[in-house]
Amino acid sequence: MGSQDEHTDGTGRRALLGAAMLGAGGAVLGLSGTARAATAGSAGHGKGGGLKSLPVPTVIGHRGASGYRPEHTFGSYQLALDLGADIVEAGDLVPTKDGHLVCRHEPEIGGTTDVADRKEFADRKRTKLLDGVSTTGWFTEDFTLAELKTLRAIERIPANRPHNTLYNGRWEIPTFEEVLKWQDEQTRKRGKQVWIYPETKHPTYFRKLGLGLEERVAKLLHKHGKDRRNSPVILQSFEPTSIQRLNKLVDNPLVVLLSAANTRPWDFVETGDPRTVADLITPKGLREIAGYAQGIGPTLDLVITKKADGSLDKETTLVADAHKVGLILHPYTMRNENPFLPAEYRKGTDADAYGDAFGAFKRYFATGIDGVFTDNADTGVLARQDFVNG
Repeated sequence: MGSQDEHTDGTGRRALLGAAMLGAGGAVLGLSGTARAATAGSAGHGKGGGLKSLPVPTVIGHRGASGYRPEHTFGSYQLALDLGADIVEAGDLVPTKDGHLVCRHEPEIGGTTDVADRKEFADRKRTKLLDGVSTTGWFTEDFTLAELKTLRAIERIPANRPHNTLYNGRWEIPTFEEVLKWQDEQTRKRGKQVWIYPETKHPTYFRKLGLGLEERVAKLLHKHGKDRRNSPVILQSFEPTSIQRLNKLVDNPLVVLLSAANTRPWDFVETGDPRTVADLITPKGLREIAGYAQGIGPTLDLVITKKADGSLDKETTLVADAHKVGLILHPYTMRNENPFLPAEYRKGTDADAYGDAFGAFKRYFATGIDGVFTDNADTGVLARQDFVNG
């Protein structure tokens, strides 16, 4: 999809191209690289600019504004935009029994909806093997869309986010089609292009059940005219073969998600491909990814490794290596609460208390990443201002 020369080799050059496209090239040439990137990007909210129209570093609302509202709800998505997110991760896509795509973090919905309290669905509880892991609960593929629509979302990690439980029961499960319509409404209302960043979840697992995700995603994107290279929809998956499949079906920007270095993507496990994530992030592995995708979404630990005590250790060459082959990097996930921060940025021991999130953002932005997924878009936007002006 698209030729290699669309990619550029680093934040500054990509931002300059964006600025030049906007006719602002001369005005920003004198600025530092980071300031130039931000200037180029923030001006570029018009339609048709594609990835280059986004501010750098890009602030991506992880499952919406899940630091403040139950994730993957319109309440969460809406708030992410209100807080300044450049892109909203709406949503993690899983299918219903009758083939509709809905937004849930996982197919198992016991932890993110009130299904466990619904007597009428008590007999739907199952234990299944999900990507090799025995998982007990209620699964979207065992419910029709009409049944799922009777459920209400709840906070997934109440120990870390007790305040979010205030909103339990307020919102239903969105469908992907509803998200695509919401995107258009919000774009009109706000007068600037709203971006979304959906993910195909467990594609191999669902394909075996006869519920292939990629074709369903492509069909909806095509129906809504959002399957083009410059469409404001970035698609992502932890399974490289899912991204390769999407690459044949749509022209959207595509991103391969990368978990811990010693793990293997589940599609590799299923097909007997012996490679691990560590193999995918070598120069050779990245070159291969650049043949069918525009970016990678590594876990933050692949950008800066951690010591045994949870504090930051060494910066890897991943950012430079990825940029060298034209890939952008959108690592995951920045969160404000202590347990999710590197040890040196924690304050006190309370599991729901905020640590020095600004310090952590600054450290990660300094590596040259192109953006970051965060549960707290407002913190990310302020951290970017500090970084660009600093």
